[in-house]
Amino acid sequence: MLASFLWLCCKAPKSTSVIRGLPDVVSVRENYIHRLHTSRSWDFLGMDYRQPNGLLGKAKYGEDIIIGVLDTGITPESPSFTDDGYGPPPSKWKGICQVGPSFEAKSCNRKLIGARWYIDDDILSSMSKNEILSPRDVEGHGTHTVSTAGGNIVHNASILGLATGTVRGGAPRARVAMYKTCWSEGGCSAAGQLKALDDAVYDGVDILSLSLGSPLEDLGTLHVVAKGITVVYSAGNDGPIAQTVENSSPWLLTVAAAIMDRSFPVVITLGNNDKFVAQSFVLSRQTTSQFSEIQVFEGDNCNAESIHSTVKGKTVLCFGTTFDPQPDINSIIKVTGEEGGAGVIMPGYNTDRLLQDGPLTLPIPLAKENDGSAKVKISLTQTTIGKVNAPKVAAFSSRGPSSIYPGVIKPDIAAPGVSILAAAPKAYIDGGTPYHFESGTSMACPHVSGIVAVLKSLHPEWSPAALKSAIMTTALTYDNDGMLIQANGRVQKIADPFDYGAGFVNPNMAADPGLIYDISASDYLKFFNCMGGLGSGDNCTTVKRSLADLNLPSIAIPNLKTFQTATRTVTNVGEVNAMYKAFLQHPAGVDMAVEPSVLVFSKERKVQSFKVTFKVTRRPIQGDYRFGSLAWHDGGNHWVRIPIAVRIVIEEIYSKIS
Repeated sequence: MLASFLWLCCKAPKSTSVIRGLPDVVSVRENYIHRLHTSRSWDFLGMDYRQPNGLLGKAKYGEDIIIGVLDTGITPESPSFTDDGYGPPPSKWKGICQVGPSFEAKSCNRKLIGARWYIDDDILSSMSKNEILSPRDVEGHGTHTVSTAGGNIVHNASILGLATGTVRGGAPRARVAMYKTCWSEGGCSAAGQLKALDDAVYDGVDILSLSLGSPLEDLGTLHVVAKGITVVYSAGNDGPIAQTVENSSPWLLTVAAAIMDRSFPVVITLGNNDKFVAQSFVLSRQTTSQFSEIQVFEGDNCNAESIHSTVKGKTVLCFGTTFDPQPDINSIIKVTGEEGGAGVIMPGYNTDRLLQDGPLTLPIPLAKENDGSAKVKISLTQTTIGKVNAPKVAAFSSRGPSSIYPGVIKPDIAAPGVSILAAAPKAYIDGGTPYHFESGTSMACPHVSGIVAVLKSLHPEWSPAALKSAIMTTALTYDNDGMLIQANGRVQKIADPFDYGAGFVNPNMAADPGLIYDISASDYLKFFNCMGGLGSGDNCTTVKRSLADLNLPSIAIPNLKTFQTATRTVTNVGEVNAMYKAFLQHPAGVDMAVEPSVLVFSKERKVQSFKVTFKVTRRPIQGDYRFGSLAWHDGGNHWVRIPIAVRIVIEEIYSKIS
């Protein structure tokens, strides 16, 4: 169980001193509200469920691993959560099925083995009137994330005929448990979240998946990790701006979002018969059989309030806008349709957040393109696979460096998070579409949670740090065309560790990483001023020694003046007798040296330490980070690579965080 933490809203400040004096109370702080971070993906990741000798087959599809999810609830009747072929829950399971309106005890089963819900006054006063005080999912976010992490294998899934295929979770035979801490319009209470973490530890979960966040670091998560439970979080959706990454505590596994190699192209034909390709959902043949005139709305005038009856029979073209912030696309399409318009074309620098459910149910087609005759028609949407360079970091995915932990590279890893098809809540099911698209780091997070479940099934003895290390040190930095992975934004660029951490997740290689960077819970307490898991200021963010020596599978040096060293320790989990050589990629302007540069392992010597020295060779502009890597190679299949970020400091008077 966690130590006792009490959260108070602002209505009772006089009670804090009294409560602080109660036995077993470690800390009292004001409650705050978290935000939710909102068929092809598993094949793109190389996890083919049809191969009995593949990764999933060897891991028994994650059978009996328990994935706990903190989110908006769950839709128990979804095909993703039926329990056909499942035995009783694992004997260690102590959880409950908490009932409420539209959620009976029989809503849980041998697949969905537990469900709880948490509400407080702050949430109750602001949540949607459509909400249900039970584990039932109204918003849809929770059902989607749970099915992505551990949903059953469901064939012939699609949304209105698009993205047809088999939908499944990363660990399709895992058991799942929902902890409803998030509510429509009300957000996610930190007080409820802390109680849910406490309950999840008691219940016996193996992995916790949280697709939510806030500007603050969450209390209690180090306690969970200390119990041997891997905690996976989404990185946030405030990219491509730097220093927006959330959930950056070093013991967490923080996930960025990337696009995969599936697209939904339409052909836009101009009056002079020139053609170009856009992304859209166009499902009505009536809109594709004839040309329409174009009506241009420039700059900030492209909004729902500016559109009027003159658009009847025409296609609206938004032109000359910076799209910062992004316009309300759904409202623009809705009003254009109500006024008799034929469609909307919206130029933009990326389509990462375009393909949501809204455009599917709106009255006219939307096409989003990057090029720009007086007439136009839009073709029907196709689904294509393999014709897109991927992965790429999504433009919306939050970026590092962390403002709270500048000595830690965050995010840790990237995973599919754009146009993910997964289970829908009951409202969607009643409408005849039990699966829907969502995009966000919220969708990337459960991909990694499912992968962790598979790895834990293969390696039950591995710690949360070992599992995280295996995922990070085997990550991909090249796309499906052999080019360095790109990061989308206003201008596309080569991705760096503040975009995607160690790279794009590679589950098949993570199952056999060769070496791991392990960390025990007690190791974390050597670096942070934590008492019972908390530190000065009621958190674990106060560092008492350089994080360069925390045994993370990455190295960040945020203030390199002349030279600095970092120590690391690796454990051999591959062949007993092995020799690894160091391969360095130097950050620009920095010399790196590793001592020793060769590591020899044997039955008697499974653990070895090494030191990395960084020395300034030339001084770039103040505040710029430079990136590199260190990889250990055994001459065979194992490349154990960690990312490196170094920032050279010229003058002490400059800010320590750029």
